[in-house]
Amino acid sequence: MEEYEKHILSIEGRKKLKLAGVQHVGSFDEQEITLDTNMGVLQLKGEGMHITHLNLDEGSLVVEGYINGLEYIEGKSTKANKARGKSFINRILK
Repeated sequence: MEEYEKHILSIEGRKKLKLAGVQHVGSFDEQEITLDTNMGVLQLKGEGMHITHLNLDEGSLVVEGYINGLEYIEGKSTKANKARGKSFINRILK
């Protein structure tokens, strides 16, 4: 297995999630948060979720709300999908 930087995930009572190893937050709303970590894309699903702490220099994140599930997604990056949000014309003219 490859050696990774610090990657720690803890959940306290499904109401508070702490994560170390965050590199980029791709998207977020109260039901879903998608972010790049040093171990791949992580997708959080829940209700009433809010990012209460984010420090990308340290790679730390705290989310509060009701957490229903989480999933690591292989072979994707939230940064690579950023161009998808642009209009078709903007992507052609680039």
